[in-house]
Amino acid sequence: IIEQWNFATVWEAVADRYPSRTAVMHGDVALSWAEFDRGADGLAATLLGAGLVRQSKIAQLQRNSAAYLQVVFADFKASLVPVNTNFRYLDDELMHVWEDSDTEAVVFDAEFTEIVSRVRLRLPDVKIWLRVGGDDSCPSWAVPFSAATANRPLTGLRENRSGDDLMLLYTGGTTGKPKGVMWRQDDLFRALEAAQGASLTDDLEAQGFVERYAARAITVLTAAPLMHGTACWFAMPILSRGGTIVTLTSASLNPVELLDTVVERKVKGICIAGNAFAKPILETLDAHPGRWDLSSLRVITTSGAILSEENKQALLSYSVNSTIVDSLGSSESGSIGRATSSRDSHSRGASFTLSANARVLDEDDDDVVPGSGRPGRLALSGFIPVGYYGDPKKTKETFVTIDGVRFVVTGDLVEVDADGRVTFLGRGSSCINTAGEKVYPEEVEEVIKKLPGVSDAGVFGVPDERLGQAVTAVVHVQRGLGVAEDDVKKWVRSQLAGYKTPRRIVITPDFPRGPNGKLEYAKLRDIVEALRESDQ
Repeated sequence: IIEQWNFATVWEAVADRYPSRTAVMHGDVALSWAEFDRGADGLAATLLGAGLVRQSKIAQLQRNSAAYLQVVFADFKASLVPVNTNFRYLDDELMHVWEDSDTEAVVFDAEFTEIVSRVRLRLPDVKIWLRVGGDDSCPSWAVPFSAATANRPLTGLRENRSGDDLMLLYTGGTTGKPKGVMWRQDDLFRALEAAQGASLTDDLEAQGFVERYAARAITVLTAAPLMHGTACWFAMPILSRGGTIVTLTSASLNPVELLDTVVERKVKGICIAGNAFAKPILETLDAHPGRWDLSSLRVITTSGAILSEENKQALLSYSVNSTIVDSLGSSESGSIGRATSSRDSHSRGASFTLSANARVLDEDDDDVVPGSGRPGRLALSGFIPVGYYGDPKKTKETFVTIDGVRFVVTGDLVEVDADGRVTFLGRGSSCINTAGEKVYPEEVEEVIKKLPGVSDAGVFGVPDERLGQAVTAVVHVQRGLGVAEDDVKKWVRSQLAGYKTPRRIVITPDFPRGPNGKLEYAKLRDIVEALRESDQ
């Protein structure tokens, strides 16, 4: 009998029961469950052989691939802790995550060798660097991934793991720099399976779970990056149910490849991130009427960014058998609410049905009265994280006890409709959500202000049909120094991930700060809006 769930134990049960099924597919690479399991065993042995110990942290600087999920499997097997890393980060951003997480091993794609070769000199505590791809040119300081997966498996790994083993999910920086959210595997497994409608009875163990839920294999495609919770948490319960995860080979979204793959692989479900994915897919479908038969699709899952009702209905017009599941959640809560749409049943904009353990709290931590029109903060109890890694202060602020029950209180603001559904109002912070990526304004502002000739800067998001929000900056330039918009963009792009670079920059000789020295963002927005209207 399993008292605490661990993903590795369940996935090993799948490999034992269905060894010839396909576990992961990436382009021409297809690993059976037996191969997926065997390679993860070799990788686990390599990591432990490098001196890592129980709950050591393993960072992944990888795009979507079969290898990404095999690393996660290996970590879980060896009671190591996966650390997701945004592959768009530059040197200092990588340093923050890897130092903050106490990373002791890094797995990186060959394309990131140059940046890793620089950063590794600043990380003396990392014991092993594993490079995926390009074995012929692998540097001497790194181990080829193919050699690691071919290593001889160790014995005794199954006896040592626990439901207390962690998965560390770094946030996108919604309320500051990225923080590592600590999820116990038992809590995460139960949370993800609850969202799938599974019944984890006390007498159920791994083999029984597989017999009950993995009899019928399904194939799904994760178009969104696995480095974010949206896609990784979409993939993990599919693996637990003996399914197949398909990833795309293109470095950025390629709608033609996505649609071709759905048809060729008879994909049942896809995971996207809002309008940033939906709009290019729809534009491609519109440009090639009748080219793709999407009748195999049953579920389109979206999370992490807004998907408009207009685009939902347009997707459903092409994928007539599908249901769109729009999930409301965060790294700290998992899915806290959802909205479903089909051709026969439409959702109401940003309106969601909350999970059973969710509440909407006012400033006094009392429940907001449905239909009152008062905004409140989303809170969730039940299967929730332990807290933030290495940050007890922020943990105490976010994970609170109310009426004797432990809750995570998210930064999401909602109104409760009379029927109990909630309407999403936005984040309770200044964070910019651009195509699912989180941008912390103060970080970008501080970089801009270091550019010679710039005396002040304000950064914020403005509505954008495709991205949800576009990063926008108003920059105060010292008179006569001739700093131009392109200068600011190049400066930011040289120091931060590309998605943090402002798409619109307004140079101004006047800059609104209040008497208390704080930026008056409303006036900055007025400056941008006035210029936008004059351009029309």
